[in-house]
Amino acid sequence: MDFSFTEEQEQVRDMVARFAADEIAPIARKHDDEESFPREMFRKWGELGLLSVRYPVEDGGSGMDKISDCIVREELSYASQAFASSWSAHTHLGIWPIWKAGTPEQKAKYLPGAFDGTKISAFGLSEPRGGSNIRALSTKAEKIDGGWRISGAKTYITNSPIADFMLLAARTSPELKPHAISLFIIDLPNPAVVIHKLQKEGIRASETGLIHIDGLEVPDEALLGHQTGTYPIILDSLSENRVGVAANALGMARAARDASIAYARDREVAGKRIGQYQAIAHKIADMDAEIEAARWLVYHGAWLVDQGKLTNAMAAKVKLVASETAMRCSEQAIRIHGGAGIMRDYSVGRIHRDALVYVIGEGTSEVQRNLIARALDL
Repeated sequence: MDFSFTEEQEQVRDMVARFAADEIAPIARKHDDEESFPREMFRKWGELGLLSVRYPVEDGGSGMDKISDCIVREELSYASQAFASSWSAHTHLGIWPIWKAGTPEQKAKYLPGAFDGTKISAFGLSEPRGGSNIRALSTKAEKIDGGWRISGAKTYITNSPIADFMLLAARTSPELKPHAISLFIIDLPNPAVVIHKLQKEGIRASETGLIHIDGLEVPDEALLGHQTGTYPIILDSLSENRVGVAANALGMARAARDASIAYARDREVAGKRIGQYQAIAHKIADMDAEIEAARWLVYHGAWLVDQGKLTNAMAAKVKLVASETAMRCSEQAIRIHGGAGIMRDYSVGRIHRDALVYVIGEGTSEVQRNLIARALDL
């Protein structure tokens, strides 16, 4: 068994790490404080081919594998999870279903702009009353002559305040069954789609919206793949994205550990660097061990994606372990920093707020445990 990264994958890591250190880290706090995302970042990502990492060259993509995708996520999250969150919502949830199930015309219309960063995407799935139960989705699409009329609401939709188009999940028939849920591609802005920007405690620089849809009329061409019942595409997208989100969590955990190491080496108490105190050293040692375990679970999950062998239960394990690791490591980082840990001049408070989002977002830890337990026939 060979657990090493390829030379190309290491080159991707070096390139993204340099970019994140030069272009993202210096402005991360500013945009966190302002709760704003710089649109021009998407164009910069597009120029580097980072928005199309996961897609084949023949479709206009960079032609890399899921492992490379996770490397990009890890390094972006190391600098700022908010920036990585906007990247992830666009590059995977907002594009992958179009690439997977869209018609040639839909791909030609949306993928080029999404890949070069001139168009920003969002994925409208979560609803105010639906929680984690996708089948309870209540946004409805009614068939009319030449198209569909859609009404409903979505919430916690990443990128929606700045998006140029959105994939929107709606019920195309009343049955509470998978075949009744379909995806539509919605161009934005639209007067029938009202987006309220939400204020958040975590990933503050990643703009998130509450969406009200009232009598939105779209042509038949807006239905993804020109077919109803694309619920399985949603599930496949979410399962693969859980592995990607786990890589995001890994980046946050690393950032918390490295900030703790730097502080422990620099801060002195009673004439000793605090890293020389066993209590502090053991905290950092535990963080390092947990991160190492999470790292190989994440990249094993990515390898399974590339082999076409990822299961829902395995995706749940990867996401559960990595997100909980990020939360624990970032909390310990605050404890290690003491009073400095709750000061905005230090990054660990922001990292912890961001990490908390990912034991909830993309499926709560409890949902992941349900998926794992179900696979064990419990």
